Amino acid sequence: MMQLLTRRCKLYYEDSAERFPEHYSKPAVLFINGWALSGRYWQPTIEELRHDCRCVTFDQAGTGRTQFHEVKPPFTIEGFAEEASDLIEHLQLGVDAPLHIVGHSMGGMVAAEVFRRQRARATTLTIIACGIFEYGALELRLQMKMLSAFIHATMKAKKLFKLAPLKQAFIAKATARPIPKQYEDILIEDFLTVDDEAAIAVGTFSLRPDISLAYIENLLSVEAPMCLIVGDKDKTIPPIGMSILFERRKAVSKAPTTLVRFPTLGHLPMLEDTPAFAAAMRQYVLNPAQTTAQTAVFKTSEKV
Repeated sequence: MMQLLTRRCKLYYEDSAERFPEHYSKPAVLFINGWALSGRYWQPTIEELRHDCRCVTFDQAGTGRTQFHEVKPPFTIEGFAEEASDLIEHLQLGVDAPLHIVGHSMGGMVAAEVFRRQRARATTLTIIACGIFEYGALELRLQMKMLSAFIHATMKAKKLFKLAPLKQAFIAKATARPIPKQYEDILIEDFLTVDDEAAIAVGTFSLRPDISLAYIENLLSVEAPMCLIVGDKDKTIPPIGMSILFERRKAVSKAPTTLVRFPTLGHLPMLEDTPAFAAAMRQYVLNPAQTTAQTAVFKTSEKV
């Protein structure tokens, strides 16, 4: 078990270079988790990419195997970005080989802040299922209020998600295709054990205009290659937000931006079709050849 003692917490992390020493010289990918998740759900992707790169995951404060000090830290974008930055410094990522920052869902907001802080070391930024929206739209305001109500109600009743019908509903909302039973159980376990304060804070980041505007500013100002990955059947965060982000980036940035779309996948493409997701990572993140903005519609494998 690897833990980094930081100002905020005892940060649990895993580094593939511990298992495969040859990874120390390979490009590094730092994965930043989505809402109420530990780093365990990246494991199938890490196995797919084991010949390509060094993979680092960690459990943000309030999730998984990371432990609090005597007093809980503030659950903020800046705080979570500090944890990631401490880990980057500890492992010396981005010093001798390229560093790619990858953020999923609400972890995308953290990833954007980490990239801003680590611009001298980080090579690319990848955002998965965390787009941008026009917050003045009535329909969106109503949708966000519903999301807020869902998060608060879910946390109050989360023990009920041990029951099979609610467990199935939870997984169904997050996915558009079946995922391995092992990872269904991991998602539920992570959710049941997450710190309630942390889960509510992270889950409502997108509801705060100040946080959302800072996120948009970070993404539009990044003058570095960016990959945007989205499942068109995402039922958790509207996928249109990723297309909006792509168009905004294309309009204001000369840096190459790629929008990778999975037409048949949902909010968890890394679990719904791991080989296809890893192939997209390999092609558009680890070995980018494009110099302009582009859209790629990625075919997924057939499932019976």
